[in-house]
Amino acid sequence: MALQRTLVLIKPDGVRKGLVGEVIGRFERLGLRMVAMQLMAIDQALAARHYGEHKGKDFYRPLIDFITSGDVVAMVLEGEAAISVVRKLMGPTDPAEAPPGTIRGDFAVSIDHNIVHGSDGPDSAKREIGIFFPNLPPE
Repeated sequence: MALQRTLVLIKPDGVRKGLVGEVIGRFERLGLRMVAMQLMAIDQALAARHYGEHKGKDFYRPLIDFITSGDVVAMVLEGEAAISVVRKLMGPTDPAEAPPGTIRGDFAVSIDHNIVHGSDGPDSAKREIGIFFPNLPPE
């Protein structure tokens, strides 16, 4: 299987709770390699680009409001099947359905405040990495 890259965001609730090291450590212990990382504030324009496919949906405005409410850690992780590895470790979007041992199962409190975001497929990974790390050389 080929190496794959994915975008991961540790959302404002994860940063506020001091979970950055814990989350990164969980990914690294699974063998994923950090390619790029930055602590940043996401402004309205960047949030709108990131969540553009959800524009017009009921949850769009709360997504934008939350992701812009505090600092996030944006990172690109690389490894074998990185997208599926990250998604499995994150757990389901709704923490009530996330099993213990997943990031959301262990730390998230609601579907709106669920600690992390990870790209859901190769196309979204490429698009999202380009949004957050436009100068990163391709794989």
